[in-house]
Amino acid sequence: MEYIIRNAEKEDMAQVLALVQELADFEKESDAVIISKEDLENDGFGEHKLFHCFVAEVEKEIVGIALVYPRYSTWKGPAIHLEDLIVSERMRGSGLGTALLDEVIKYGHDLGVRRIQWEVLDWNEPAIEFYEKKGAKVLRDWDVVQMDELGIKNYINSLN
Repeated sequence: MEYIIRNAEKEDMAQVLALVQELADFEKESDAVIISKEDLENDGFGEHKLFHCFVAEVEKEIVGIALVYPRYSTWKGPAIHLEDLIVSERMRGSGLGTALLDEVIKYGHDLGVRRIQWEVLDWNEPAIEFYEKKGAKVLRDWDVVQMDELGIKNYINSLN
């Protein structure tokens, strides 16, 4: 199988969104995706670029993505966050995940970051094994903390 790993283009965002939805379905969070193709186009290719995305393409079809954005660690300094590394279910085991991760690691290295960070669901053993084989440490003693849009609104309202 021949594939290309390249930087995403604005025109790719419909296919990127479809892969994001496929991941949400896999993670049993089908209704959680509220972002639109236009959001991705504006946020990734607008005046203030919020993320960088790599795509894996097979016969002009995007079958995988890796989306990263800058972070800053008060302990380590410059870092990037790998928000999602997605390979379409039918392409898993083809080497595309490794190829996408390779691009992310090279990208981070070229930027001079001191850490690349991401999350993985504790029940996704194939992904955990994949990352550990690549040399990543899965920190099982940390919990992910998030505040969603409603939580933010309620918090702000509680300040008044």
